[in-house]
Amino acid sequence: MDRNGEAVKSRRRYDSRRRREEALRTRDAVLNAAERLFLTRGYGRTTIASVARAAKVSVETIYKGFSGKPGLVRAIWDKGLAGLGPVPAWQRSDEMASEEEDPRNVIRNWGVLTTEVAPRAAPILLLVRAAAATDPEMAALLKETDQERLVRMEQNARRLFGRAGLRDGLTIEEARDIMWAYSSPELYETLVLRRGWPLDRYGRFVAEGMIAALLP
Repeated sequence: MDRNGEAVKSRRRYDSRRRREEALRTRDAVLNAAERLFLTRGYGRTTIASVARAAKVSVETIYKGFSGKPGLVRAIWDKGLAGLGPVPAWQRSDEMASEEEDPRNVIRNWGVLTTEVAPRAAPILLLVRAAAATDPEMAALLKETDQERLVRMEQNARRLFGRAGLRDGLTIEEARDIMWAYSSPELYETLVLRRGWPLDRYGRFVAEGMIAALLP
């Protein structure tokens, strides 16, 4: 009786894990298909039905998981911010900043992370910006993502100020805005997409520019 009970529990755990893994694979397939279509066709010309066909899932599956196109765009952006690997980029950034004592090294490490995150997050933000001109939901999402990035930059600025101080005469709010500008998708668009800068050069530019602008 006990052995049978343990076997049933083991099968249930296995089935539960398998369902979670399958759900993650489906989610990734949907997001990858949606991102490819959004960036090649544009927001307006991409339909939920076309995403479903490309991902080989039902339309109902997409609506259930993401509610619609704005939810898909938001999920793609969140995935881009996480970067590569099992630990999200923002978490690695926080851990590094708490362990590294030299603020210049902190910022240089942020520059390296920028080269990982920007190619994944910036194009989708540029898509949101373009769609926001005619789509109220995208306009709301643009405002939301801008505000979230601004809050994140203020947290980073306060961390730097508490550790080593900022350049004379620079306020937290000014430092926040400088970091917000250096992390903008528009800067990535100008230097990487339009001018063809390699990512390592772009990352160094971002880091050294912030060091010059922020630190004594």
